[in-house]
Amino acid sequence: MSISEYLSISEYVIETQRLTLRELKAGDAPFILELLNEKGFLEFIGDKGVRSLADARQYIAKGPVDSYRRHGFGVYLTSLREDGTPIGICGLVKRDALPDVDLGFAFLAQYWLRGYASEAAAAVLAHGKQVLGLKRIVAITALGNRGSMAVLQKIGLRLEGRIRLVEEGPELNLYVPST
Repeated sequence: MSISEYLSISEYVIETQRLTLRELKAGDAPFILELLNEKGFLEFIGDKGVRSLADARQYIAKGPVDSYRRHGFGVYLTSLREDGTPIGICGLVKRDALPDVDLGFAFLAQYWLRGYASEAAAAVLAHGKQVLGLKRIVAITALGNRGSMAVLQKIGLRLEGRIRLVEEGPELNLYVPST
């Protein structure tokens, strides 16, 4: 599949055949509250301490919205193009502990195994390279997160090794561009 099949710019940051990706805003707090408290998110990404709508609004403001302002990118609300149903988040993150920009994604469990994560991640990767001009985009996963590992391999990243974002933190898989 070519870049143009994955990526087209419009009122959204990114549109694909089945998905739209746009910047998160305070009104997305109910969805973020749900997503960040799903079993898969807590297990593979971590507990962000988001327990209320106020917490979710604060998470959006201090995370994604701040990243849009500081870096020109962040994680985006990912919705079904046909009806606008929010199904996850996908985007780029600049972490202090990594020299490169990191591709990240999380989807509600009911939307797993339908190709949405691969479609969104490929589009974000293309956007990062083609539109934002980023030279190298990496990704990290929890060691047991086989679903995310498969997505990253499908979009052309390869496992380079393991890292820790903080000295006492868990070991994570580091995926890098294949070429």
